[in-house]
Amino acid sequence: MQINGQNYQTIWLNEDGWSVDIIDQTKLPHQFQIENLTTVEDAARAIKDMLVRGAPLIGATAAYGLCLALRTDASNEAMEKATQFLNAQRPTAVNLRWALQVMQKHVADKQGDERIEAAYTKAAKIVQDDIETNRMIGIQGLSLIKELAARKNGEPVNVLTHCNAGWLATTQWGTATSPIYHAHKEGLPVHVWVDETRPRNQGASLTAYELLHEQVPHTLIVDNAGGHLMQHGQVDLCIVGTDRTAANGDVCNKIGTYLKALAAHDNNVPFYVALPTSTIDWTLNNGFDIPIEERSSDEVLKLAGRTQAGDLTEIDLTVPGVKAANPAFDVTPAKYVTGLITEAGIVEASPQGLQSIQEKAA
Repeated sequence: MQINGQNYQTIWLNEDGWSVDIIDQTKLPHQFQIENLTTVEDAARAIKDMLVRGAPLIGATAAYGLCLALRTDASNEAMEKATQFLNAQRPTAVNLRWALQVMQKHVADKQGDERIEAAYTKAAKIVQDDIETNRMIGIQGLSLIKELAARKNGEPVNVLTHCNAGWLATTQWGTATSPIYHAHKEGLPVHVWVDETRPRNQGASLTAYELLHEQVPHTLIVDNAGGHLMQHGQVDLCIVGTDRTAANGDVCNKIGTYLKALAAHDNNVPFYVALPTSTIDWTLNNGFDIPIEERSSDEVLKLAGRTQAGDLTEIDLTVPGVKAANPAFDVTPAKYVTGLITEAGIVEASPQGLQSIQEKAA
């Protein structure tokens, strides 16, 4: 995807052939900065501190993090230690665990330099597979926007998003944004309502940034405006992403997703969730068993931005002594989800719907 007319992925091998480059998303939208990862500790910090975020990109970063660890020590003991270390950085997104399991399985019967080489090959494959997966999510979801566009006789299809499930959350295309990007590239009139997504403002800082550079019409809104817009017929479709989907169709996504689903249900607005099948946790039959990450209260109490003079700064939103809670995710029950947009097709958010694509997902 594009930034200032230049194509980028979110993660790639440095020209040295072994270290890993990422876009530091904590600096966006005001600074575009590339960070170089050379150790497993670097990769873990990138995941924990959200230099990278979004379930698919977290998984890809973990895969390359394991590669970096194996360069130092390729023994079974060191690999297991590095895997546990990386897996502990964020508890909710299932792609972190999934990618590490895929990596371990791929290199289990190899040793030394052969193991390192195989690890890098597999990590690159995870990235390339994610690009194709997200492209196909867009192709599948495009049909929804085409159907709405046909009904609207040239008027824009208004899509509401939450958080950032764009290309910055994956390796290319994004999940929730992929149908939007495909529709835009086909010349369909589409407009995006972008939730700011407090407390980290991924919508304001990342989704709006993406859409601006891809020249997709969009409008940034405060999180609490979505229901109002739905009541007044200004939202045709909601598409969000997910960090983990349980086998019964319950969806765990950025905090505030549940409230959007309730508003959509009350106003008969289709509410779709876009996800790669790698984000389905087949071991959980209830979304409320998904661990919810509690992040630092500083994310709620402080806000980063740019002054009129152009300086980047952080401000306090309230006075010292105020306490804040910061659950990072919530669970939307399957009954409020119109459908799941996956690379294997659009399916019902139910055990039966997910089982229909389980073989393809494997």
